[in-house]
Amino acid sequence: MEEKRKHPRTEINEPAYVSSGGSVMSCVVRNISAEGAAIDIENPAFVPQRFRLVMAHDSSVRECQVAWIQRNRIGLTFVEVTST
Repeated sequence: MEEKRKHPRTEINEPAYVSSGGSVMSCVVRNISAEGAAIDIENPAFVPQRFRLVMAHDSSVRECQVAWIQRNRIGLTFVEVTST
């Protein structure tokens, strides 16, 4: 399969949280790059189109948008946050 990403992904296996509208779900980040990540989550049907990904080890937060869903894995694109 042809690689379409601009930035290479780093394989990791780190716990994180999907946070949106006061709801928090645990997930595992499987790979990550400057542009996005792939996470495994128990029930992708409950993940909104946009949310915050909070890394468990350092509490870093990234705004995300769902790029694709395949079974329990979700591909994410990191979204730039603009101040108004």
